[in-house]
Amino acid sequence: MHQPLSYVHPQAELADNVVVEPFVTIHKDVVIDEGTWIGPHVTIMQGARIGKNCKIFPGSVISAVPQDLKYKGEKTTTVIGDNVIIREYVTINKGTEYSGSTQIGDNSMLMAYVHIAHDCIIGKHVILANNVNLAGHVEVDDWAILGGSVNVQQFTKIGKHAFISGGGGVNKDVPPYVKAARFPLSYIGVNSVGMRRRGFDSKTINSILEIYRIMFVRGYNTSNALKIIEAEIEDSLEKDEITTFVRNSVRGIMKGFAASENK
Repeated sequence: MHQPLSYVHPQAELADNVVVEPFVTIHKDVVIDEGTWIGPHVTIMQGARIGKNCKIFPGSVISAVPQDLKYKGEKTTTVIGDNVIIREYVTINKGTEYSGSTQIGDNSMLMAYVHIAHDCIIGKHVILANNVNLAGHVEVDDWAILGGSVNVQQFTKIGKHAFISGGGGVNKDVPPYVKAARFPLSYIGVNSVGMRRRGFDSKTINSILEIYRIMFVRGYNTSNALKIIEAEIEDSLEKDEITTFVRNSVRGIMKGFAASENK
């Protein structure tokens, strides 16, 4: 259902129960699945693929062309999963030929004035607070939370269940399960509150904490810390995730802050 004051291109594909409020513009080559609500003054441009039961609030611009001089008009997409909340004036650019797509996972929430640049990959259950800015090619894994006005440099990776305090600048990879804050961005503990809310038990949380004590607090370099973790920490899925993330980091991981270890 769309209002007479909105414009929906005849080649756009909208499920029957999509609600389009007045003054919306929807371009061709757009697909919107059932139950999604498009608020007033939203613009949805070519290449958008929007899932079920999403809510897109006034002023947002979805799937605009990348702010990248290398983009030459190639056909690319913005893929938004199910149950995603996109608040006022969010801007999401579609991909370039590098990956072909910008992606937002199911059940994520993008608060007002968030900007997501080309080729970013956002996982499921991610929260980006007001004014978060992601440069191109950033990856944010499931359940991560970025506080207000966090700026993330291109090609940076943020691990699952990480929490980054508001106002931080992120120019190094942030491993899974940590809390990060300060300038420059540094380890300040593990995200134990978030993990408990999501069902992690105390044994698992304590094991993760011990891994990061070795990684960030005891003064080892990264390669030595990995050797000690492999030798001393009991095997677990979380251990494998952390060590794999650190080993695969191209940009390098953020630094420790030994004086501020928090549980």
